[in-house]
Parts: sequence; structure tokens; C-alpha cells
Amino acid sequence: MAHARARSALAPWRRALAASMAVLTLLPATAQVRLPSLGETASQDLSIGTERRLGDSIMREARRDPVFLDDPVLLEYVQSLWNPLVAAARQVGNIDADTDTAFAWEAFLVRDRSVNAFALPGGFVGMHLGLIAITQTPDQLASVLAHELSHVTQRHIARSIAPQERASLLSIATLLLGIIAASRTNNVDVANATIMGGQGAAIQSQLNFSRDMEREADRVGYGLLGVAGFSPAGMAGMFDRMDIATRLNDSGGYPYLRTHPLTVDRISEARNRTLLADVKPSVPTLLHSMMQMRARVLMDTSTQGLQRLTGATSSPALGDRIAALYGGSLGASLLNDHARAERQVALALQLAATAQPREPRVERALRTLQAQVLLAAGDAAGALQSLDRIDPPDAQRPTLLLRAQAALALRSSDAAAATAALAASNEQLQVWVAEHGQDAAAWEVLAATFEARGFKLRSMRAGAEARFALGDLNGAIDRLRAAQGLSRTPAGQDFIEASVIDSRLRTISNQRRQLIAEMRGDRGPDRGDDTQRGGDRP
Repeated sequence: MAHARARSALAPWRRALAASMAVLTLLPATAQVRLPSLGETASQDLSIGTERRLGDSIMREARRDPVFLDDPVLLEYVQSLWNPLVAAARQVGNIDADTDTAFAWEAFLVRDRSVNAFALPGGFVGMHLGLIAITQTPDQLASVLAHELSHVTQRHIARSIAPQERASLLSIATLLLGIIAASRTNNVDVANATIMGGQGAAIQSQLNFSRDMEREADRVGYGLLGVAGFSPAGMAGMFDRMDIATRLNDSGGYPYLRTHPLTVDRISEARNRTLLADVKPSVPTLLHSMMQMRARVLMDTSTQGLQRLTGATSSPALGDRIAALYGGSLGASLLNDHARAERQVALALQLAATAQPREPRVERALRTLQAQVLLAAGDAAGALQSLDRIDPPDAQRPTLLLRAQAALALRSSDAAAATAALAASNEQLQVWVAEHGQDAAAWEVLAATFEARGFKLRSMRAGAEARFALGDLNGAIDRLRAAQGLSRTPAGQDFIEASVIDSRLRTISNQRRQLIAEMRGDRGPDRGDDTQRGGDRP
């Protein structure tokens, strides 16, 4: 029994080791790798396709790690800054046709209180909650995103992976250390900390850019800010905050300063660009202050951390009071102090209604929080009513997911109302995933709504798509095979859905075979379909 528990505890780390082996074999085997100059092509060191596959391999593991945070509200806000920057990079020609179609161009959140952000191969950019929490304006946060985006568009990642073999071997060695730690302590958390720390060290050893690359990312990123509609002064403001941090003993809280070291040249250039250009100042906004508070709450959900968020502030400013109430309400809800959470978000809504001019995005964010608070308190009908008060009505991701969750919860108290709400959510979610096929959370909620409405086959397929979006190909294939079996019974008669399931099973099985071939270093042709047999598992 003890051996069985040990094998079970080590299973995730063996899968992570296999993934890292896949990453290692994805890198081109060259006798000698050199670091090209800034003006030189990076394709000879790391092709665009290989870079994307490398990024996908890392993200497959990252998405299943507890520190990977899919908070719909905060992620939507970060994407509202990220998407204009990507569009600006396309507009000015920083993103060419090849990378535009090949790279993901995806920003994601990491639940970590340290101040850090990083770019990964293939167009993925990670943002620690600690960095969001210290920014004072949306322009400051956008400046960091623009800098990281520029590392991607200028192919700095490909150019900096010169010591590829050594870095990849470091990942594998650290994973082995994590397995040993798990076997000795029987504590998966210890193994997770060891593995994630080592993976971070390996990735950062690849992504420690040269000073010239840092300055180029500053220059290119600065140029994107104005085109995207942000104040370029945000970059100098962010550097000023980082400069202050370098004078403090941060006890490891500012890893961004070690992977993106500030120099006198970088700081002075940012300040000079702002002084010489006629740019608007970077000013705080109420919505950013609220999202800053949300990041502070979510980066430390310990009881002690949440209890510090009382919702009170010494500032008489209306915006500061609303932001404090926002953070206090969310913190109280996570502490299950539902009465205080409801009072504080209601008060914040009252204050927001007095703002001149009115800010629809702020009121929408508060209504969304109110729905989240009421749903956590067990008031599903109240949550739906709060979402209905959003003006103008929207079908954005946070609203869609909350509405579906509330409809599912409503079944226990009002079956008739839940039936209509579930049907509406079902339809909206299907439209959403048709355009956002990699949204695992949306697929999971869609599976639940299908299940609640009695569409078992569709629920199973949606569940499989959720596993696929998370990078769990085996889980997706298992669910699709189970759905395929159900489709052959009287209870699963749905010809169109069965055809979709057969097609998706073939596609995902083929992708898994390709991954296995890459792990083995086999670039030969496929050897037939394995949809009707067990097949090899990575």
C-alpha cells in the first residue's frame, strides 16, 4: 500500500519528466551553437516552428500547475492591455506573417506575490500577480507587457537559447531532484516547489537577455505604447518604481530586477524619451486600482493575508474608497464572511454611482464582483439578478462563466428558472468556444450545463475539449473514446455529435503520436491511426 501511494505521488513528476524530455528532443541538435548579433536572423538557431513547439511543451505543464491562474476578471483586464499592444506590433510591422500565424500571442497569470514577468518561446508572456499589485497606472503595466512582447517580436528568445543543451539538461536534473524529494518526504508540495523552482531557473538561464536586447526591447516597446493608445510615460514611471526597489532589500521579492537588470542607461533613456516627447502623463484609473486590489487579494489567499483586507482606507478620495471596498469585499467572500462581503460591494456600487463622469467599466466590474460574492454565499438567483443589471448587457467571458455557474447552482432552489437560464447559458457558451477553442474553463462549464440538461454525449465531448485545451491529450482521448462508446448505444444517438467526436479523436490521437515521435527523436511518417486501439502513451 505504501509503495502504491509513493507511485501515485510520483506519477505527476514522471509525466513532467517526460514532457521535459520532449522539450529536449524538440531543440535542434547542432554541434555548435552561437549567439547571433541583433541584426542577424535567429532562424538558424531556433526556427519559428520549433520555438512554438517548445513554448507549447512548457505551457502544457504550466496550465496544470496550481500557480497557473485563470481568474476571468483579472485576465480580461490584462488582455485589455495586451491585445492593443499585439495589434500595434502588427500595425508597425514588428509581427511578420510567419510569426503572426505560428505564435500564440497569449498573456497569462501566475499566482505569485513576487514582482516578475517573463516571455516564453512561441509568443507566451507570463505576468506575476505581485507585479500587477505594485503598478499604479495601466500605462505602467502596459509598459511591462510591451517590453516582454518586444522580446518575442525581435526573436530575442531564439537568439538567447545558445546554451540549449545545458539548460534542458538542467530542467531534467531538477525534475529528478523533485522526484527524490517526493520519495523521501512523501510531500508532493516539496516536490512541486523543487521542480517549479528548477524549471524557472532553467528557463531563466535561457532568457537572461543581453544588455543590448534589453535596451532594444525598451525602445521597441516604448514605440508600441503610443500606437496602442497608452501613455509612453508609463515606461519611465515603471522604471522609477523599479529603481526604488533596487535600493531596498527586497528579500527575493523582485526577481524581475535580476532577470531584467536596470542600468543607468536604460533608466536615463526612458526618462529622456518621456521628456523630449510630447506625451500625456500616465495617470491612475479607478478600474486599474480595483484590478490592482484584486491581484493583491488573489496573490495571498491565506487567512492572515485576507484578514488584512478590511475594506477601509484613510484616503478620502472616492476612487481609493471604492478600490478598498472592492478588495475588502473579495477578501471577505474568500473568508466566507458573506454578510460583510455583500455590504462592502453594495456600498462600492453606491459610491460608483456618484462618480462624475460615470464609469461603465467600473460599475460592470463591481456588478460582476457582486454576482461572484452572492454566488459564493449560495444566492444564485441574486447573482443572476446582479448580472442582469449590467448596462449595457454583455457576453464577455467573466459574465458568461458566472451566469452559467449561477444557473447550475439555481437548480436546487428553482428548477423552472434554472432550466431557462441553463438553456440560455448553453447557447452563449457554444458561441464562445466556437471562437475561443482553447478556453478550458469555458469548455468545463459547457460540459456541466450540457450534463444538467441531459445531453450526455455533448457533455462528454466538451469535457474532452477541456482536457485538450489544458494540454492533457491522454485525458482528452480517454473521454472521447468513452463518448464514442456511448454514441453506439441507444442512449447516445446523436449522429452529428458522434461524427464530431470521431473526427476530434482522430485529430488528437495524431497529435499525440507526433509528440511521441518527437520524444523518441523519430521524424518519420505516421504509422496509422490508433483511435480503435490503445496506442502508446507518452
